[in-house]
Amino acid sequence: MVRTRNADKSAKDEASQEQFIEPPTENTSESPVATSEDKAETRTDETKDDAASKARERMNRFKALQARAKNATERNLKETAAESQRLTTDPALLNTLSRKHAFASHNLLKADTEAEGEDFERKRAWDWTVDESEKWDRRMEKKQRHRDDVAFQDYTQDARKIYKRQLREMAPNLESYEKDKLAAIERAAANGDLEIVETEDGEMIAIDKNGSFYSTADSTGFTESKPDRAAVDRLVNDIQKAEEVRLKKRKERRGGDDDADVTYINEKNRQFNQKLARFYNKYTTEIRDSFERGTMI
Repeated sequence: MVRTRNADKSAKDEASQEQFIEPPTENTSESPVATSEDKAETRTDETKDDAASKARERMNRFKALQARAKNATERNLKETAAESQRLTTDPALLNTLSRKHAFASHNLLKADTEAEGEDFERKRAWDWTVDESEKWDRRMEKKQRHRDDVAFQDYTQDARKIYKRQLREMAPNLESYEKDKLAAIERAAANGDLEIVETEDGEMIAIDKNGSFYSTADSTGFTESKPDRAAVDRLVNDIQKAEEVRLKKRKERRGGDDDADVTYINEKNRQFNQKLARFYNKYTTEIRDSFERGTMI
């Protein structure tokens, strides 16, 4: 009985040992480790490639910026040299050279045309239209009248020339004029003096109802007009310039001596008096001295 129990116990032990013995398995622990290392190496290579490409891109951009800065510097140097050359060049000299070049070209063309036996004025007129020719003729006539009108005739004529010159130099403010005109029309329309009527063509016209808006010989509305400060200052400056010119001419006529007597009316008369003085002053010294002392009868 005892033996049987021992036999059964040994049989159970063997069965339990057989259960705890694991079957041989394949060594698969190395494959996941190898895979992760390969992935890490791949990521490292990709990171290096990206960094290298970014570095090359930054280098190319840097070189492009360097080239751009170099071109800008060279262009600035050229423009600076041209500007300096332009500032150092006398504009009057350039105008003189261009005028001489135009005269030389004109004379050369005239000489070639006459050498060919053609009429120079007729050939040159081919480049002008009828309107341009008429305008040119009127301009030449006007310039000739100005040349003939330089001599002193009387003070009225001299004042007229000064007035016309001032009119030519006057620069009216057309923008301000249009604004004032529109404001005057609006005020007159608001007061009932004007009536705005639209024609069949769509044009707007103003009709003076009681004849008080448009200026006539009996109008006094101009007395209410007040010029602005800038216009008053401009008028004062013009008066001061005219006074300075008058005093300068007066001083020149007297030879720098404000107390000297003026014995001439223009430059030609002054030169003639000086010529007379050179030849006859030595003979008229006593007469002039007695005249200055007031003892001459």
